Amino acid sequence: MVDLAVEQRATGTQKKLAEYDRTLKAAHRGDQMTDPVFRELQWAIQRYSVPLDVLRELVAGVARDLAPVRYPTWGELARYCEGVASTVGEMCTHVFGVAGGTETRERALRYARILGVAMQLTNVLRDVGEDAIRGRCYLPDDDLALFGLTPDDILSGRVSSEDERWRPFMAFEVGRARALYEMARPGIALLAPDSQRCATACAVGYSGILGAIESIGYDTLQVRARMSTPQRMRLLWNVWRAEPVIADVVALGEGPSIRFELGEPAGPFERVKLA
Repeated sequence: MVDLAVEQRATGTQKKLAEYDRTLKAAHRGDQMTDPVFRELQWAIQRYSVPLDVLRELVAGVARDLAPVRYPTWGELARYCEGVASTVGEMCTHVFGVAGGTETRERALRYARILGVAMQLTNVLRDVGEDAIRGRCYLPDDDLALFGLTPDDILSGRVSSEDERWRPFMAFEVGRARALYEMARPGIALLAPDSQRCATACAVGYSGILGAIESIGYDTLQVRARMSTPQRMRLLWNVWRAEPVIADVVALGEGPSIRFELGEPAGPFERVKLA
């Protein structure tokens, strides 16, 4: 009965997401919206020229959580992170604005998508235990295997933070997340000066969770890592008093790309294709 109820909820959510996708297309065409949320969203789409494909990519990314979660490789997890988080970063970039023209915006969008992956990977590392309770393990199979672990070890509760394999694995993933934040950081300077503080607060605040994970001995199997209130207040104060930065667009080049896996050519992230 429980499985049937879960399946019915998933089917209902899937239908709702399909409805959202159709409504997004209608809103982007300029059709009259009766729903107040989509009416306001339509205003934002038109005011800030938010592309339809990134809106639909977010819906498709959320829909992936309706199926059993399993990511064999880091590349596949990164693409999921793009769908549910890089899309939000791209939308925010359109709203924030950039200090330049079309080429500057395209560079800023590439940096924003990298930042989205970093932030979603941080979520994954923070929520390992909570996700396992729900029967989900987002950690890539290949990464776990490097340290002698499997998704079933996580889901069954056979692994604890005291396991000699767990901390090296988590240190590896935290290092990857930090590298992504570092890769994304220069893109903030491409944003309009009055938007840089907001973007910096998001990036620095989320990257601070990685330090919180380390401070609890990587025990995200049992504990939800959090920054303390004083830490958050100190972070916000430092962000607020910082002056906007003018980017050296030439030095930044075309923006970042990620090599998903050893031997795979470097290049921009692949978008989710929608019919």
